[in-house]
Amino acid sequence: MLKFEHVSKVYKGGKRAVSDLSLEFEKGEFICFIGPSGCGKTTTMKMINRLIEPSEGSIYINGVDVLKKDPVQLRREIGYVIQQIGLFPHMTIYENISLVLKLLKWPEEKRRARAKELLTLVDMTADYLGKYPHELSGGQQQRVGVLRALAADQPLILMDEPFGALDPITRDSLQEEFKKLQKKLNKTIVFVTHDMDEALKLGDRIVIMRDGQLVQCDTPDDILRNPADEFVEEFIGKDRLVQARPNIQTVEQIMNPHPVTITGDRSLSEAIQLMKQHRVDSLLVVDEQNLLKGYIDVEIIDQKRKKASLVKDVLESEFTVEKDTLVRDTIRKILKKGMKYVPVVDHDQHLVGIVTRASLVDIVYDSIWGEEQQGEMTWLQSYNF
Repeated sequence: MLKFEHVSKVYKGGKRAVSDLSLEFEKGEFICFIGPSGCGKTTTMKMINRLIEPSEGSIYINGVDVLKKDPVQLRREIGYVIQQIGLFPHMTIYENISLVLKLLKWPEEKRRARAKELLTLVDMTADYLGKYPHELSGGQQQRVGVLRALAADQPLILMDEPFGALDPITRDSLQEEFKKLQKKLNKTIVFVTHDMDEALKLGDRIVIMRDGQLVQCDTPDDILRNPADEFVEEFIGKDRLVQARPNIQTVEQIMNPHPVTITGDRSLSEAIQLMKQHRVDSLLVVDEQNLLKGYIDVEIIDQKRKKASLVKDVLESEFTVEKDTLVRDTIRKILKKGMKYVPVVDHDQHLVGIVTRASLVDIVYDSIWGEEQQGEMTWLQSYNF
């Protein structure tokens, strides 16, 4: 899909921003470029769509040398998202999303249908099409910026620190949302970031650069287990290195695959009897296809049983994680929310298991911090294990 062959960028005076870079990536990979300021990561990305022209070497997209293509046409075939979002304030959301489609001469009806379709991917309704950027929150504006890059269904998307200006909560939510979207659409993403946590969370492979040179290109887990040198080790941060039990990686590996469930059409009396039978104080609510609908617990039933008789009338929504989610990406979130458990679902929201707080204790010590890091005891005790 994307190949760098001995690519360099040399500025006047002989300064090498990028030096002899050779890399190759497959279709559908999420590639994160990271490194210190001035390492060449953004220059590398901008050479892909020729916002910066390479001085030496070749870059291929699907076997075609980008230097042999018209640069304007090339850029229309590649999605591009920048940190400042770059929405045009005088254009509506519809006009912003469909800008490239208009340049490609798509008919109006087709452009509008595509814009509506894209909004549904990020849980925004067609009502937003007539609004202007200033009427949206920062997170909503960033979603629209991403949708604009996806509008023409380009197979390759470039993203230059797109979430860097957002608050931590919005940023975390958008990271998860975009990773799911990327998997669903099977896009190849080149993502520049300065945040190692973000790279570890999003990347299928991480490219670490220093002074214009490639230092290491590997999967997140390979980098965590086997940093190429002291620079990578220091850049990652020793607190992130997996020091023990590296075989434990995903939530699926530590979940209980047999949670206690009930369907929404059962009575609250039946729910109470089921809780007594299994000695639990809460139940996960599913439908006939085992799709997770929410949960009920003793407190909810006690508060609402005088006004309702069925489980579906009182259930509440539930925080979930997907089964292939990395433990190191979710464990702090699970603990910080103070949950006794978290349901595990597949990509279609079918319930497949449950992770309890108790099941996390050994993983916290061995997989994340290592047995020798006793200083984390105080942190864990704050969650009342």
